[in-house]
Amino acid sequence: MEHRAPLVTPVLVAGCIIIMISFAVRASFGVFQIPIAEEYGWGRADFSLAIAIQNLAWGIGQPIFGALAEKIGDRKAIILGALTYAAGLLLSTGATTPFTMQAYEVLVGFGVAGTGFGVILAVVGRAASDDNRSMALAIATAAGSAGQVFGAPVAEWLLGFLSWQGVFAVFAGAVLATLLCLPMMRSPAPATKAQLEEGLGQVLLRAGRDPSFTLIFLGFFSCGYQLAFITAHFPAMVTEMCGAIDPSGTLASLGVTSTSALGAVAISLIGLANIAGTLAAGWAGKRYSRKYLLAGIYAGRTLIAAGFIALPITPGSVIVFSVAMGALWLATVPLTSGLVAHIWGLRYMGTLYGIVFFSHQLGSFLGVWLGGRLYDIYGSYTAVWWVGVAVGAFSALVHLPIREDRTPAAPLPA
Repeated sequence: MEHRAPLVTPVLVAGCIIIMISFAVRASFGVFQIPIAEEYGWGRADFSLAIAIQNLAWGIGQPIFGALAEKIGDRKAIILGALTYAAGLLLSTGATTPFTMQAYEVLVGFGVAGTGFGVILAVVGRAASDDNRSMALAIATAAGSAGQVFGAPVAEWLLGFLSWQGVFAVFAGAVLATLLCLPMMRSPAPATKAQLEEGLGQVLLRAGRDPSFTLIFLGFFSCGYQLAFITAHFPAMVTEMCGAIDPSGTLASLGVTSTSALGAVAISLIGLANIAGTLAAGWAGKRYSRKYLLAGIYAGRTLIAAGFIALPITPGSVIVFSVAMGALWLATVPLTSGLVAHIWGLRYMGTLYGIVFFSHQLGSFLGVWLGGRLYDIYGSYTAVWWVGVAVGAFSALVHLPIREDRTPAAPLPA
């Protein structure tokens, strides 16, 4: 009787917990957009730039932490990431000027890099069997969505009786608590003899010369733009642009009586829908072409976003948009990381995916910063939203020429 490797392992469980808490905190920052700006009289662009810098630092830190994990060990890299994350949150509580807030968000961004997808997915990917890898990556990615489900509502709830500084302190403690999971993060590193003998420099050179790597890099840009813009600005956008909630309607009966509460619920709904969407992507990634799945996801996002902004924004359309966009939200992550592992192998997956993820975070930086900047200029999010529609269409097209066949390892010098 054939023995099948288990899908659920201690490594997967621990990785899911760490990613879930890390992303719950990160996904809540949009809730603080208005309270922080109002307390200090900042422009919307000031706090937006802080979140944008956080996303950029996350992107810069991702390949660094990926390489650190491969050099000093996964668990040491995660410890460093969690300590950096908590330090950034605690220091942010003392920020009273836009510059200091923006400086401290560099630490938060590096902390997310050390406790997020780049490091954790590489560990999960190496620990999973070939048959289970696509679904294991999807489950770990879905855990990030689970964090998003409760991150923004918990932040909104805590703000009801704590200052935003107090909420940041609570979140710092939660990040540090994830280190209790580290004893389970013991991952083998299956690799072929050729992969073990091939150095990091050779792999990077080989990937850099491959047009498919460039296309994957470029395609991930719009994912970061759309996700970061929505996470940072959608609660405020819903608060200001959405029509009034019917006091006798279903939402009011569920306790959602204001557009600000609806904005937080929208982020939660996106995360909830994405759990199903990401697991579906993991299932499909084992059976169908990943590049065509990615092109379809980006095309779907483009149509959903265009329809939302073109029609009147109502509580109903916010709910429909959140569920539809949520189904495609992080579905790109297991497919993109799986594509990197499939073409270039598992040995340096953390570093290679980290480089690709840097493009994602460049998009994140632009989406968050441009959202605040254009809002301050035009008093509306409409213009920056249409930019997101355009870059989504670009990503749908750029995935089509990718070659999914494995790139053979470069021969070793004699």
